Amino acid sequence: MRQVLLTATSYPADADDWRGRFIYDMAQSLARQNGVDLALWAPPGDMPDGVRTVLRDGDANWMSGLLERGGITHLLRQKPLQGMRDALTLCLRLRRAYQQFGRLAGKRVAHVNWLQNALPLKGLDISALITVLGSDLALLRLPGMVPMLRSVLRDRPVILAPNAEWMLPPLKAQFGDLAEIRPIPFGVHSRWFDITRGEPAARSGDWLLVSRVTRAKLGHLLDWGRGLFGVHRNLHLLGPMQEAIELPSWIRYHGATHPGALAADWFPRVQGLLTLSTHDEGRPQVMIEAMAAGMPVIASDLPAHRDLVRHGENGLVVADRESFRLALEHLDNPETSGAMGEAGRRWVAECIGTWDDCARRYVGAYDDLLRHA
Repeated sequence: MRQVLLTATSYPADADDWRGRFIYDMAQSLARQNGVDLALWAPPGDMPDGVRTVLRDGDANWMSGLLERGGITHLLRQKPLQGMRDALTLCLRLRRAYQQFGRLAGKRVAHVNWLQNALPLKGLDISALITVLGSDLALLRLPGMVPMLRSVLRDRPVILAPNAEWMLPPLKAQFGDLAEIRPIPFGVHSRWFDITRGEPAARSGDWLLVSRVTRAKLGHLLDWGRGLFGVHRNLHLLGPMQEAIELPSWIRYHGATHPGALAADWFPRVQGLLTLSTHDEGRPQVMIEAMAAGMPVIASDLPAHRDLVRHGENGLVVADRESFRLALEHLDNPETSGAMGEAGRRWVAECIGTWDDCARRYVGAYDDLLRHA
């Protein structure tokens, strides 16, 4: 039996919570795999069958408060002093969880989400699979972060598992001499493949943006979108307001959302999904879910977006306002829109797969680590 401790600093409190939904899906699928005894250290929330929480001594309340303040990465960017204090507290609490896990007998692997959560492993005899997201690459720019992580990696068998191929070169350059870099894409819940979309959606004129509301996440939208929405097209924005931004009247803001609402109320009826983000994206999960549902996507020209969108095949990548305008006009054709949406659905099924597919890839990585422990 493989004993796995899954750690994360984001997790949904319930089915209506948007935060860290992919961690719930990850844990649920890992718990379904044969030979995995799964413990979870993450903010409190509903536990999937076969998963037990190992929070203790005030961890739950502290983690809930951290999420209410926007999460550790957000705090480090926006409020560095508070972010550093919270990061130290996080490391101390995680260290205690890792120490407790390290005392267990048998085959043990820590499955760590986000690079900073690996720092408290220093000096402990625990093999580690570390999931790397796009925000981690921004974290590596913080002074001293790379040397600290290197000191942790050299202590143990470790696999860095970015969720997108485009992160491979920078990770190899920083850590390739100490760790295997093995891209393992996140999976997709079957609910998205099950969505049925008809021609009315392709003709609706309704476009959707699902994102935390920050300047970097909105990216070019406020400049490029002016004059393109509000008359013949509608733009609906769903996501929590994390920075004080005055939105123009041509953006219809609906507040935070959750997967159930997206699957039932939005994805079946809108024309497509767009993002003009300039944020440090990894592999935007909502884009993958939209493609699995058969929606065409328009995305800004970022490595994370080019990793998903095959321009002209399953979506369109845009680099300026004119190319954005032309992309919207191109997808006003229902046949074009439908063909791109179906191409996206096929690509996700063939190249990414479900969360169960992802979990099997993770279990294979655990076994490789245990062979070298």
